[in-house]
Amino acid sequence: MDLILKYFPNLTDRQKEQFSALPELYADWNAKINVISRKDMDHFVEHHVLHSLAIAKVIKFNPMADIMDLGTGGGFPGIPLAIMFPESNFYLVDSIGKKIKVVSDVAEKLQLKNVTAEQIRAEQVQRDFDFIVSRAVTDLSQFVGWVRGKVSPIQYHKLHNGIIYLKGGDLEAELAPFRKKVRTWDIADFFDEPYFETKAIIYMPLGNASRGR
Repeated sequence: MDLILKYFPNLTDRQKEQFSALPELYADWNAKINVISRKDMDHFVEHHVLHSLAIAKVIKFNPMADIMDLGTGGGFPGIPLAIMFPESNFYLVDSIGKKIKVVSDVAEKLQLKNVTAEQIRAEQVQRDFDFIVSRAVTDLSQFVGWVRGKVSPIQYHKLHNGIIYLKGGDLEAELAPFRKKVRTWDIADFFDEPYFETKAIIYMPLGNASRGR
């Protein structure tokens, strides 16, 4: 908890309990299913929980906002964000059933009533969302193709509805087709740990959003 509280000091007692429970829950599952690499489990909070929460440094999801985490894997960034924003709704999807089994169990044990998890492919999702978040599941061009048409035209946030994407490395070539559309933040501007030096948050508005009430 010390690492999370370093950057998010105003958590409620309930949020502290939920974040504190994550390492043991994932360690238990990892002993059965290789959800997270064994080596990475030694840095679980930094590499997975805090990395996911970088999104909370650029946007505060409003109550009743609908967010899809596409290609959630073991539940990142969706689970940490659902803890951080308990009044927003999170739909965590992945095409691999065993990963969704883990996500569903973790959400149930944490009593995250704002999380729905489903094994489904992107093209099968038939509803729209305020934001679609993900963590480096594919090239951004392909990802945009998957989610186009799944972003609500009515928006209630300072950032227009769209994609919020976590990715690392040299992004220049990947972002070139969207140069005039995307905005990026270096996660190292928010977190001090060396792990984040090459990692970024990519934001891309989608659709013609109109202001809600």
